[in-house]
Amino acid sequence: MTRLVVASANPHKVEEIAQILEVALGTEFELVARPGDVPDVEESAATLEGNAHLKAVALRTATGIGAIADDSGLEVDVLGGAPGVHSARYAGPDATYADNVAKLLRALDAAGAREPGERAARFRTVALALLADGREIAREGVVEGRITGAARGTGGFGYDPVFEPVGGGGRTFAELEPEAKHAISARGRAFRALASALRAELARPGSVVE
Repeated sequence: MTRLVVASANPHKVEEIAQILEVALGTEFELVARPGDVPDVEESAATLEGNAHLKAVALRTATGIGAIADDSGLEVDVLGGAPGVHSARYAGPDATYADNVAKLLRALDAAGAREPGERAARFRTVALALLADGREIAREGVVEGRITGAARGTGGFGYDPVFEPVGGGGRTFAELEPEAKHAISARGRAFRALASALRAELARPGSVVE
């Protein structure tokens, strides 16, 4: 069995990742919780993959076992792709989910984007595995959608209440059941692709992980 420590310090993301990978990986892998004494990793890279790499390196260094990490961004067309890699800190370094959503809705209003067709957006996630021996695998997931005029739903986290995905039946991510969200979300797509790539890598003759 291959052990992988989950690099994220965000409990909501960890819960989602565990739910997705429990289905995608089955019993081939054991997910290990991030140790509480590992300090926060500064997400200073210019790309989602760069930030995922930084987090994975920090956790592999701290634990000595392989690590999985991800980074996600919301890209809004009329805002030139913002908030993008800065999505988690859009309204400032100590911003809450509500702060980020409020700033996003204000920015869309300021841009004059009030019609549904003017509020096209997408979530993009890069999921990355850094194995104990240094091998690194990354996969990307994307889901298209639009930003709603107001928050709807009580599930999910982050921008979920204002993101209406293609394939969601007109509901926001916050209005979908977790299983339905994972089936179409950028994070679900990225981690399912990563799981397939991990299986293929570890099935190679002579492959050793720990």
